[in-house]
Order: sequence, then C-alpha cells, then structure tokens
Amino acid sequence: MFMVSVSAYSQTVSMTGTVVSEGDEEPVPGALVSVKGTQKGTVTDIDGKFAIQASVGETLVVSFIGFTTQEVVVSADATDILVTLGYETSDLSEVVVVGYGSQVKREVTGAVQSVDEAELKDMPVSSVAQKLQGRMAGVQINQTTGKPGQGMNVRIRGQLSVSGGSQPLYVVDGFPITGDINQINPDEIQEISVLKDAASTSLYGSRAANGVVLITTKKGKVGQTNVNLNVYTGFQTVPENGRLEMMDAVEFATFKKEYYEAAGQEVPSIFQNPSQYEGQTNDWYDAMLRNAPISSYNLTVTSNKEKVNTAIIAGVFDQEGVVVGSDYTRYSLRMNTDYQLSDKVNIGVNVAPNYVVDNTPRTDGTRGTGILFNALHTWPIMPIYDENGELTSFNQLPASTGNIYAYPNWVRAAEEITNQTKEMNVLSNAYVEWKPIQGLSLKSTFNAEVNNSKYFWFNPSTATANINVTLPTVAVSIRDHYSSLSWLNENIATYATSIGDHNFEILGGFSNQKFRAESTRIQADTYADDRIPTIQGAININRGGTNSGVGEWSLTSLFSRLTYNYKGKYLLTASVRGDGSSRFGEDNRWGVFPSASAGWVMSDEGFLNTSSTISFAKLRGSFGVTGNNNIGNYTSYALVNNTINAVFGDNVAPGAAVTSLNNTNLGWETTAQLDLGLELGLWDDRVLFTYDYYTKNTTNLLYAVQIPQESGFTNYNDNIGEIKFWGHEFSVNTVNTTGSFRWTTNANLSVNRNEVLELADGIDRVYGSYHITQVGQPFGQFYGLKKIGNYMNEEDLASSPIIPGRSTVGSIKVEDINGDGVITYGGDNDDRTIIGNPFPDFTWGLINNFNYRGFDASIVLNGSQGNQLYMRHLYSTANLDGVFNMVEKVSRRFKSPEDPGDGIFGTSTGGGNVTGVERDWNNSNFVWDASFLTVRNITIGYTFTKLPKTIKSLRLYASGQNMWIFTKYWGGSNPEVSMQNDGNGDGGNLSPGVDLAAYPVPRTITFGVNVNF
Repeated sequence: MFMVSVSAYSQTVSMTGTVVSEGDEEPVPGALVSVKGTQKGTVTDIDGKFAIQASVGETLVVSFIGFTTQEVVVSADATDILVTLGYETSDLSEVVVVGYGSQVKREVTGAVQSVDEAELKDMPVSSVAQKLQGRMAGVQINQTTGKPGQGMNVRIRGQLSVSGGSQPLYVVDGFPITGDINQINPDEIQEISVLKDAASTSLYGSRAANGVVLITTKKGKVGQTNVNLNVYTGFQTVPENGRLEMMDAVEFATFKKEYYEAAGQEVPSIFQNPSQYEGQTNDWYDAMLRNAPISSYNLTVTSNKEKVNTAIIAGVFDQEGVVVGSDYTRYSLRMNTDYQLSDKVNIGVNVAPNYVVDNTPRTDGTRGTGILFNALHTWPIMPIYDENGELTSFNQLPASTGNIYAYPNWVRAAEEITNQTKEMNVLSNAYVEWKPIQGLSLKSTFNAEVNNSKYFWFNPSTATANINVTLPTVAVSIRDHYSSLSWLNENIATYATSIGDHNFEILGGFSNQKFRAESTRIQADTYADDRIPTIQGAININRGGTNSGVGEWSLTSLFSRLTYNYKGKYLLTASVRGDGSSRFGEDNRWGVFPSASAGWVMSDEGFLNTSSTISFAKLRGSFGVTGNNNIGNYTSYALVNNTINAVFGDNVAPGAAVTSLNNTNLGWETTAQLDLGLELGLWDDRVLFTYDYYTKNTTNLLYAVQIPQESGFTNYNDNIGEIKFWGHEFSVNTVNTTGSFRWTTNANLSVNRNEVLELADGIDRVYGSYHITQVGQPFGQFYGLKKIGNYMNEEDLASSPIIPGRSTVGSIKVEDINGDGVITYGGDNDDRTIIGNPFPDFTWGLINNFNYRGFDASIVLNGSQGNQLYMRHLYSTANLDGVFNMVEKVSRRFKSPEDPGDGIFGTSTGGGNVTGVERDWNNSNFVWDASFLTVRNITIGYTFTKLPKTIKSLRLYASGQNMWIFTKYWGGSNPEVSMQNDGNGDGGNLSPGVDLAAYPVPRTITFGVNVNF
C-alpha cells in the first residue's frame, strides 16, 4: 500500500490549461502558475494558456493582481484544465497591521488606512513618503524642497503644536524609531498602515498625538523562493514652465534707465541703450541648474520553506541633483529572518544597515544664505563666464550704476564649497515568541537604532556663498560628528479565544526605551593651503563655533488592550497606556492615555443582508487621548552655563550661571479625539465608500512662555493653552470595468480645520516674523498690512489715510484697520491684521489604474485648494530701488497716474523712504494663492508572457514623477514650498508657507525592468 501510494504521487504529468476571468471568460495573460511548495512556475501567454510539469497530488497555485487566488490539485486524468479567477473587488477580508498586532479590515473600529507594495511600485523617488502623496484621506504630504533625499512634511489630520512638532511617529516592524523615514529604502517595504484616530494610536500613548505610521518590511511568501531584480534609470529636469520669471538683461537695463530718468538723474552709460543687451542675458538661476541622472538597483531574495522565512533586500539608489554640486547616494541592506524552533517557539532577527552620502550646497535660505535666492536677484548683465569660457570669480560694477553689492560667482560656490553629510544607520529587531497553549502568545522584542553622522563643510578662499564678501576670503571648515543609540525592549502577552459567537483578544505588555546622542563640532579657519582642509592645517580654532554635547531621554510604559466582537458584527476595542518620561518634571512624569472604540456591521443584520445594492455597511466611533513629549531634553530643569567668566579686580576666574528656570510640574501635552466613521460597500463591493468626521482638542501645550525680564530670565517652559481641530475625510474606491480591460479608481478628499482656543495667562497671541498665532484664529496665519492698491494721484493721496512722511503718489496704499486716519506698523495703534492662511480649504487625491492583457498603467493626481504662500523673496526680487534683479512683473509697476501699471507693484521713485514700505513692512502683496493640481506620477508597464523556464515573470515599465503642476502661483515652481530663513527645515508650525526660492522639485523620467526568477 505504501509503495503504491508513493508511486502514484510521484507520477509526473504535463499539465496544460487556460486561465480566464469570471463572468466574461476573457483570457488572463500574465497570471502566475506555480507548483505549491516548489520553485517551479510559469506565466500564462497572451491567450491565457500555460504549460507546466507537476506530479499527481501536487497543487497548482494560480494568481494575478486584481483577482482571487485559485488552487487546483493535479490529477492523472485531468491534464488540460480551465481555471476561472474571480475578481477581487473588495479588500475588506484583508488583514491590516494595527498597533501591536493585526486585524481583519472589516472588523477594524478605528480610522486606519493602509497601502501595500503593489500600490507603491515603480515610482522614481528616494523616500517612501513621496510615494504616499495623494493616496490617503487626512494625510497631507508636502514636498517642501527638492533637495535629494529631503524635504517631506507629513501631517496627519492637520495636527500641530506650538513647539512640539507635527511629524507622526514612525514604527518600523514594531519599533518606534527616533527619526523620520527618509533613509529607508522604499523597496524594502511590504505594507504601510496609517493610524489616524486616538483609538488606533493610543497604544503608542505619549508620542501618538500626531498620528502613527506603521511600516512592515518584506517577508517570504509561504512555500515560495523568489529572486527579484528591480532596476530603473532615467533623468531629472526642472521645466521652464513654473520658474520664477525674472527680468532679462534688456528689461533690467530698461528699468534702470527709467528709474534714473524718473528721479531726474543722469542715466549711467551702461543703461543708456538697453537694446545693446539683446540676446546677452546672463541667467544666473538657470546656470545653477542641470539635467541630472537618477538610478536605482534593488535585488530581493525571499524564501519561506519548512521552518525558515527569510528576506534579503539589497539596494543602491543614486541621484544627482538638478542643482550643480548636489548628489545623494544610498546603499541599503535588509535581512529579515524568522525561524520556527518548534510548534510553540519562534524567533526572528531583522537587521537593516544603510549608508548615505549627501552632497548638497547651501541652496535654500534667505538673501546671503541660500545661493539659489542669491542667483535669482543677481544682475543679468553680470557675466557668469569670462572671455576664456571660465567661471568668473567676482562681479562688482561701479557704485555709480546703483550697485551696492559685490557678487561672487554662485556656480563656482556650488562647485567648490563642500557641504557633505555621511550617515551610517542600523535598524535592528530581534524577538522570541512562545505559545505555551492554544490562543496564548508571549513575545519579547529587542530593538536597536544606531545613527552615526559626519558633516563636513569647507569654504575655500576661492569661493563664497555670501553677498559683499570679497575674494580671496578666509577659508573656513566645520566638522560635526553626531552619533546616537536608541534601544527598546517590549514584553507582550496576547490571549485570543472564542466562547460560542463571542470572540475575545486580550493584550498586555510593558516596555522600556532609552535614547542617547553625542555631538562634537569643531570650527576652524585661516588655512595656509585650501588643498589641506584638516584641523591641523588651520591657523585658528574658532571657540565660538566649537562645542560638544550629550542628550538623553528614557521612557517606561505599561499598556493593555481588549478586543471583542460578537458574530463579527458587534465590535468593541478598549485600550490604555501609561508612559513615564524623563523629559518632564519630577512631579508630573506619568501620563495615562485611554481609548475606546465600537463598530456595528449593519450589513450582517437581517434588514440589510438581502440588499442587492448594499453589500457592506459599518458604523464605527471612537474616543481617546494621546500625548506629545517632543520638547527636547532637560527643558524641565534649571540649566547651568559653565563658560561664563567672573572678574575679580584684575583677575578673570572661570564661572557658571543658571540660564533657565526649572519646572517640576512640566507635563504631557495631550490630545483628546472623537472620531465617527461610516464604511459602505455597494454592488458586491465594486464601490467602497468611507467617511470620517473627527474633532480633537490639544491641551497643555508645551511652550517657552515669556516672563518679565526682572526675573533675570527670558522664558519659562510650561504647559499652556488649547487648540481645537476638526475635519472631514472622504474616500471612494471603485472597480469601473472588469474583463480583459480592468479600470479601478481611488479618490479621496480631506477638509482639516484648527482654531486656537487659549494661550497662556495674559497672552492672546504669539508673533512670528511673518505670522501670528492668535486666540480665536487658526494657527500660523500670515500677518501684516492689508494692501488695497496704490495712491493713484494727488487727490487720492490727500483723501486717504497715509504713512506720514513716506506715502506718495504711486506708493503702496493699505487699509486703515483701526480707523484713526494714519497708517501705523506696530505699537499701540497697529494697523496690521491677518492677511492670509497657509492652510488649504481642502486637499485631494485621485488614482486611476488600468490593465489590459499584459499592459498596465496608473495615473496619480493630487492637489490642494485655498492655501496661500508668503512670497518672501519679493523683498529682494521686487526691490524697487533697483539694487537687485527683479521679477518681470516689476516692468508693469506704477509709473505715473497716466500709466498706473497692473496694480501689483508701486512707484520706484522716492528712494527707500517710499519703496521701503512696500518691501520691508509685511503686507498682503507678499501673499498669493498657491492652490495646485499635480500630475504626481504616470507609470506604464508591460508584463511578458512567453519566457524561458528560468524566469517566472518579466515586466518593463516607464514612469514619470512630478510630470505637470497646474497652479496660478507665480512665485516659483513649487507651490508646496515652506522653509526657514536659514534654509534648514520647513518653518515649523508657527511659521509655515514661506517661499524663499527653495531647491526646485524636478520632473523625473525613468525606464525600468522588474524580473522574477
């Protein structure tokens, strides 16, 4: 009997068959047909046919994206078969990752949204955050700068804080990391879940106020060994359309000529004949740009056989920047291994090192700081190259021409000044899991994150990035070494059981996390030889720029969750977490974060389960509290500065002084959130609709409150105030067509609002450079004078409120807010008011996917409506004194009552006393609508069906990223821009939406191949 059984099972047959779609019975080309538990596999041809060798009793697995997977047992009497694949119109049965576990999607009671690797493939970007743009309701992702590897601002449900940050918490394979996800290879990622409401995030307690992003990296698929090679290469450009339109040489010379004539002064000879510059414009901004290559190479090996599940992903990403002198290279490796020691014990280890080299000139920032800003307003008659075709070193025209600045060559600055960061990061996880009895799991995890960063900046004597610095300059170097270690130990017990139709899961655990960082900075200058920029090669060590520091924090947590459902239609989840943080005062270190959520699957009830229209319906609601401790270290302590010297007679003695006050009561910033959601599936889930309404209040805001100077201090860290947030989120997923041509759509729209309800006692507003945060108003509103035009003539000037001694015919005319007849900037009679809003009325995304036989295509659109930007660069690029080159629109300025221009810019006569009001006083002429629609990505691919036996699948594709931007914003090519004056960061929550001519976001075209062996 045994011998006969083996012989029958080992009989090999040649299987042939056809794979068709359910209903229309159209052939399915490119479907994967594999023998379960082996490496044997093939794909169907253009007619849906396949042939494969298999043994009697083995199982064929047939799968294709968008269809349900089918399994067929091989038999000796059925060697030619027909396999029908049903359309996978719904993902409600999918398992999604949630905090500390997973759930079937239809049973989730919180606001959770997820995407998998199939939705994120083949996009030529360095960061996974770029791939998520436009895909999720309530998740706003802006690319604030185009610097390679940088610039992504992620905000979930509009959450922000006065000083506690707005970035979500990123959790990679269960480990809450301390940084962002820019350095993670997107090809390593299997699935991303975004937790938006408090019920979903509260198990992460103290760090979850801004939402949580859960990232799961790749594992092997059961019974399969796969080798995948994914390679793409292409190029990046900055389109002409959308660039800030500056004056060319003729327009600039014409302005200067008219400027001197209007002032009754002699026109300098170089401007007397503007037409002499025809065709001789020196476009300094364009000279900073180039077409740049981009490439990515990823090799993935996965195996899941018997007791070992392994995934190895190795990647190289290489991106030259579109700005001269910039490039970004990342080498990454990930090894994920799970091993089943026995039926009851599993262990696993994940190790993911990466190495990044980032060379980026100081492109971003205000005048004199960012070289792109500097290049924009450099006179177009100044030469970039000399008569020998070499880069000039220095440009300075005589003061008689109105030139008061000396300009270095910005291209030379980008090429010769070193601004390099090298990073070595390691992210690792290890776990042991024991299942002593059915339903009970005991799991301990050990996680570590190591970061080592070396920054080197060297400004040789032959170049400078500053205005009015003559050459040769003093050579300067900065070396900054930063290292950090974060470790986390978590111990979790989970018990799941069912009693009849009652299903329970109970989770409990505790964790400890500690972080330590060390930094050393050395600044040196005055080098004898630029070719030897070592510390020893410098004559001087700058003590003011040399320092070292240590930062530490720790977190201890207890947490628990109960999940219950009855027959899968009445759902309940309750959780609580307690966190103790070293960052807070000794009297207020513990925070408790509870939540509860409930759901009702109405479609399982008798009154709906026979509906031919409604295939799924669920109501859910949640309430919970989360926290925020992003205030830095030691803010609750009285700090001491030990570099302050004391003088006793003629002697100087080392001393120390207290520089801040302690606050033993400093505690958690907390956010309480209510969420109500509706999920609908229509017509067998071919249409899935989700709606969420949320409202949340953030209290005990972490802020450095100003205190009277008589105290000897300037501020005091405390918990103040309250902010209210609310919003609406809509998502629709549809299967528009089935059959050989399949078309699906994902659309989403989000409305987010906020209002400041309270600040500190006696404080109802906080000012920024261009913003105000005020009780009764949204956060970070643009603030200044409200322009209502220009003074058109003497009569208009005489009958209108003016700025005494400064207003004249043609100058800027603003609204007299307090009605006292005089325009005042600041002080008791201030006429400043709110002049704009950086936050959009709504954001949206639209994704269409198409499949036809072996062809596939996807189009990703997203946009923002109603947001505004503060075009801060106009204080230079529209300087009406002609000190710099200017935007082309200045050509249509006010010239006379008979030639009033287009109303945007006023008169250039009167000198800085008149023109200084328009550029130096914040006013609404800086604020412009930045609504936009972006064709974020277009990808077209073809999967081959006739392949050698050694190749399971082969796909060629072409992709375009940031293809077109449609916007009325004229201040630059990026309507998502937001930055600080020094170019580092996006301006923060108090000062968002400032445009200082940042690094442009390129259009990227790539061609790739994805092959499975």
